[in-house]
Amino acid sequence: MTNVVVLIKQVPDTWSERKLREDDWTLDRDSADPVLDEINERAVEEALLIKEKHGGEVTVLCAGPDRAADAIRKALSMGADKAIHINDEALHGSDALQTSWVLAKALGTVEGVELVIAGNESTDGRVGAVPAIIAEYLGLPQLTQMRKLEIDGDTISGERETDDGVFGLEATLPAIVSVNEKINEPRFPSFKGIMAAKKKPIEVLSLADLEVEPGEVGVANAASQVTAAQPKPPKAAGEKITDEGEGGTKIAEYLVAQKII
Repeated sequence: MTNVVVLIKQVPDTWSERKLREDDWTLDRDSADPVLDEINERAVEEALLIKEKHGGEVTVLCAGPDRAADAIRKALSMGADKAIHINDEALHGSDALQTSWVLAKALGTVEGVELVIAGNESTDGRVGAVPAIIAEYLGLPQLTQMRKLEIDGDTISGERETDDGVFGLEATLPAIVSVNEKINEPRFPSFKGIMAAKKKPIEVLSLADLEVEPGEVGVANAASQVTAAQPKPPKAAGEKITDEGEGGTKIAEYLVAQKII
């Protein structure tokens, strides 16, 4: 049996117009529709596939405000067994190091965890380092950017894909892995799963429950700070080229000028 914890996150819909808050330059999460991050759906799916093959239990772990419960319920409706929701206003604006510390503390409250699965990066922050940071905090082996996973006894192995190629990785459980978009195709929640999710337990934890001081987290204590931001400029009209026998040359000159070729 393999007990798996999946790290999930509620993010602004990538199809919505996203912007920063003007008071502290953190992401304005009220300006766009909130959704369960797509890469997290693949992480949940991989955990469910492991459960179906090896048995065990799937727990989802999420840090976020009240409305993050919607993302949690979706993961539960896919088939996860239970959830932990870290809900504390002091978490607002926490950076990757702070978030990882809180998640690591929460993982310490879950008994019998053999595997932690996360997405390789969230669509709102794109830091891509939280799983690795958690692994360092907990002293566990990490397999990141995985596109394929296999478990054999107490060994987990698979394929890691980066810009430099595909590599085989292997570690002894317990371990932390992050997956990319090639790992699988997530299932759609069934009506039965949606109804069942309403009865599945969600444990809500505060920073005090995790013995984390408010001064350890939050935008005021983050290692990095945004001091100003400008909206992206509107799209400019494209350049038109009239082909009078030299169209190919003009296009090539334009591409060279833009340092595309």
